[in-house]
Amino acid sequence: MSLSQVTGCLSGQHAVSLERLLPHLSGTVVEAAELAGGRLCIWARARAEAAVCPRCGQASARVHSVYQRRLADAPVGGHCVVIRLTVRRFFCASRDCPAVTFAEQIDGLTSRRARRTPPLARALAGIALALAGRAAARLAALLGLVASRSGLLRLIMALPVLAPGPVRVLGVDDFAFRRGRDYGTVLVNAETGEPVDLLRDRDADTFADWLREHPGTEIICRDRAGAYADGARQGAPQAIQVADRWHLYHNLAGHAEKTVARHRDCLTGPEPEHEPPASQQTAAAALAQRAAGGALASHVRDRYEQVMALRAQGVSITAAAARTGLARQTVLRYCRADNAEELLAVILDGPPSPLDEHKPYLNQRWNEGATSARQLHAELRARGYRGSYPTVARYLDPPRPRHPR
Repeated sequence: MSLSQVTGCLSGQHAVSLERLLPHLSGTVVEAAELAGGRLCIWARARAEAAVCPRCGQASARVHSVYQRRLADAPVGGHCVVIRLTVRRFFCASRDCPAVTFAEQIDGLTSRRARRTPPLARALAGIALALAGRAAARLAALLGLVASRSGLLRLIMALPVLAPGPVRVLGVDDFAFRRGRDYGTVLVNAETGEPVDLLRDRDADTFADWLREHPGTEIICRDRAGAYADGARQGAPQAIQVADRWHLYHNLAGHAEKTVARHRDCLTGPEPEHEPPASQQTAAAALAQRAAGGALASHVRDRYEQVMALRAQGVSITAAAARTGLARQTVLRYCRADNAEELLAVILDGPPSPLDEHKPYLNQRWNEGATSARQLHAELRARGYRGSYPTVARYLDPPRPRHPR
């Protein structure tokens, strides 16, 4: 079935031409189309009799040779589209032009060395800008736009870089080139959501230099890091500094979770009618402590089960880290733990401290009225404690209520 027949049917019934449906094919003559195996294949050739040399701008109609290009196009009706375009190579009409021959290009359909049409390239670039590599590739596959994560990243890097103009509201945050070792800074136009620039580090001087080179910023929206505050004061002293909402909520949620986990021993459950054995009491207390971890504990358990399932399938440590999005050292720590509760003991309770065995004595002395951390630290040193004074002070601050015995 040819597309000319389809065009005739559409034009006769609804006055809709093929050029209206596929405008990027308006510069071609569509010779045939075939739908097979869930893929629509279109054969086409250029409509114009001549082409213009891209170097000298002279038009030429002398054909040197003919070859066929294969272009992927945006899906139509849920079917992948492939355009098989017959392309001519022309002799250049100017003898002074360094290009002896050149291949014709069709506006809106082809570009040099491209294997995708502009509509498909724009769709993939938009998905890649929103989701980046792997996530964008997964979404593109669901939409029938086949592309690898590397290909999507190349589309982003091929986009033209526009010089940043004045940014009235500037968003500032750091990101990791290599987590825990190498960090940079991302600058975003907070009013439009568009990225503005990337800085190689997160130092105050670097940020201040950028602000001096790009005047016009009135509001700087940042996290609570001191380096960005210093850089903003040096580079744009007239700008108003505000804390962004996400970091405020994130920090509040993190501190609230840690505070609840730290004081979970203050929560007492209902006493059972019949006193269970001591071993059951210990197990119940341990379960209650782990349940107090909330979302953090649930997240650790889910990650642990995911890592263990991958390892049971024979997946390597590196591959498991790539699939789960965790650091390789984190996957190693999960694999070395006997169970998820062992991990939670370290995360919720912290690593073992030399103060642990002396905490009952500290609690007793506190309830007796001792208030000086220095005095209590000296008493612990006499009892064999080898830790530092700040550890004792942190344990006593904020002060816990005294419970008479």
